[in-house]
Amino acid sequence: MISDQVIRSGCSIGANYRAACRSKSRKDFINKLKIVEEETDETLYWLEMIEKDNLVDPVRIRQLKQDTESLLSIFVASIKTARKNLDSKAKT
Repeated sequence: MISDQVIRSGCSIGANYRAACRSKSRKDFINKLKIVEEETDETLYWLEMIEKDNLVDPVRIRQLKQDTESLLSIFVASIKTARKNLDSKAKT
């Protein structure tokens, strides 16, 4: 079921973010955040499928999609910042 997929990918976001926070290096942090990004994007995909098939109230699904898109933007920005910081540290 689609709802099971949303639960799996949604829970994976939190679990992988927690793992990223406990990473052993900046590279490890970035790699783990990339997994978070992928899981967030997958969650967004499943929410889009739910919306397409009219399985949930349209207002509710729109809000969930907006929240997920906001999280995705935050994770992408965090990855960019972490990469920039890694590059800066490598040059010194």
